[in-house]
Amino acid sequence: MASDFKSIPVIDISGLLVKCNDPNMAKDEGVCHVVKQLDKACKEAGFFYVKGHGIPDSLVKEVRYVTHKFFQFPYEEKVKIKMTAKTGFRGYQRVGENVTKGKPDMHEAIDCYREVKPGMYGTLGESLEGSNRWPENPSNFNSVMEEYISLVTDLSRNIMKGIALALGGAPDEFGGERAGDPFWVMRLIGYPGVSDCSSLEMPENDIGCGAHTDYGLLTLVNQDDEISALQVRNCSGEWIWAVPIPGTFVCNIGDMLKIWSNGLYESTLHRVINNSPKYRVSVAFFYETNFDAIVKPLEFCKQKTGGIDKFDKAVYGEHLDILPYPELYFQHILTLVV
Repeated sequence: MASDFKSIPVIDISGLLVKCNDPNMAKDEGVCHVVKQLDKACKEAGFFYVKGHGIPDSLVKEVRYVTHKFFQFPYEEKVKIKMTAKTGFRGYQRVGENVTKGKPDMHEAIDCYREVKPGMYGTLGESLEGSNRWPENPSNFNSVMEEYISLVTDLSRNIMKGIALALGGAPDEFGGERAGDPFWVMRLIGYPGVSDCSSLEMPENDIGCGAHTDYGLLTLVNQDDEISALQVRNCSGEWIWAVPIPGTFVCNIGDMLKIWSNGLYESTLHRVINNSPKYRVSVAFFYETNFDAIVKPLEFCKQKTGGIDKFDKAVYGEHLDILPYPELYFQHILTLVV
């Protein structure tokens, strides 16, 4: 259960990464040190920063830079990659089209998913079949994003090894049929500054993205420096700022991990409010389970929590269509049916 945390911990994960391919990593002192910190952060906050992650700072910044450049284009240019059902719900959404808990969010975004080939997941994945729609400008947009996605996918997989150890499992607990072939989602999000919001033909709303928990396993957020907008709620209902720390990713755990851990780890409510006059970019990468994974409490987690399942099992792909309310992503699919 999340605590009354007042700040979000910073974890140097370099000691984990250097041993992540060692079959004896669980016995390494450096790994154990990182694992203890991950366990504490997941239990108390559900959020943590990671530094020492090994992804070049130049690439992290370039991802934000080309995203800024795209959002600076006029709407007529951005709408060339507009999201529709025919695009597998990939592409551009203008400000206000994303809805959380029934309210329009004050952000624009490009939604990207792992490629889904026809019939890849049978009827389960039909609505998401397709490839990502990359803009023609900036000209390096595609290459930058493809490189970034590859690196953050590997990083997420390695962090999950540490989390598996923290729960008391084997490092590869989230491999195989669980998340050995992970689905992923990436949202490139732009939040207008307060001086711009008043000129938009939108309902008055200062919420960049409404309060929600994330759906999958692990989220990595690459946010603009010097603009605080992400807030995390502790168990007393206080909103704690996740202030940007250069050289780090903000990480949080999602609902699928809550189920697998049988509640040992809790996904935490968070929201975005951009009170700055500056336009803010945030690139959120969601590392998920296998699309067709059956998610149910792990036996060793169940034994730590009274010996009973606290959650019903869920199939990741099926669960997307039966959620009772919109989440941070996929809600554009859900809006069609709720």
